[in-house]
Amino acid sequence: MDAAVRELSYAQAIQEAMAIAMEADENVILMGEDIGVYGGAFQVTGDLVHRFGEDRVMDTPISELGGAGVAVGAALTGLKPIFEFQFSDFATLAMEQIVNQAAKIRYMLGGEVSVPLVMRFPAGSGTGAAAQHSQSLEAWLAHVPGLKVVQPSTPYDVKGLLLAAIADPDPVMIFEHKLLYKMKGPVPEGSYTVPIGKAEIRRQGSHVTIVATAIMVHRALEAAIELAKDGIEAEVIDLRSLRPMDTGTIIESVKKTGKLICVYEGVKTLGIGAEISAAIAESEAFDYLDAPILRLGGAECPIPYNPDLEKTAVPQVDTILAAARSLLAGRL
Repeated sequence: MDAAVRELSYAQAIQEAMAIAMEADENVILMGEDIGVYGGAFQVTGDLVHRFGEDRVMDTPISELGGAGVAVGAALTGLKPIFEFQFSDFATLAMEQIVNQAAKIRYMLGGEVSVPLVMRFPAGSGTGAAAQHSQSLEAWLAHVPGLKVVQPSTPYDVKGLLLAAIADPDPVMIFEHKLLYKMKGPVPEGSYTVPIGKAEIRRQGSHVTIVATAIMVHRALEAAIELAKDGIEAEVIDLRSLRPMDTGTIIESVKKTGKLICVYEGVKTLGIGAEISAAIAESEAFDYLDAPILRLGGAECPIPYNPDLEKTAVPQVDTILAAARSLLAGRL
């Protein structure tokens, strides 16, 4: 490994990106509940309050709507706020500011202003946090014109996408799966960006395309290794960006493999897999399909507290394996 590339955790990569941005631009500020001395609900902001002071790392009251509103206002005055929700579920309390204000102001004022705002959402199940602290609501926000929505799956990508989001003149929503915070991977030193709106092919294959997001990327890669033992080569695409979505990469992959599985943690109905499926149905790739498109999403229920039920409520490696084998065997 290059000396300038270290092994960092996903959480450390986020903190490093924020520190780099704050050092480079005094207009970059952090806002959120317990992000100061406490270091954030998942300890992601760490000691940044000691490095940059309470004027730039600001604890907000327990009011997501109020805090989000202040962040939108700050962005309109020329600051570049990074607003952390303790859990992505709490975005429901701030939807007025996110959907009706941040997403629409630039359009409604004819492009005369912008809202350079980043919002961070710790999301997903797997921590035993139960129904009100474990949801995957990224498809909600991806439905809204004016917002950009990304889901990094690696430490490298989360640093690069966060730095790209901070530099973007429009509001960017970053969904960070909580199970990824401790995952380690190679991360270069210094500043770099990962383009918003560009998917990444994590594994080449010719028999089936698996498009996945966040933690599901890693489960899909595990499944692909097992499938390869049976002679099935799966191509795994990390979507990375939900809005804008890189449909071109998916289309070309499906034209090659003729089969598509969409894997995501959000509830299956009206989830991101439906949009991917529709994009294929409306493209030239449709004529290349030789099997139905499969969507593997979350169950039609709140996330359970019981650990066994919690696992059952969202796709796992075995779920992906079974679906791929059935698809290839024509048993659908």
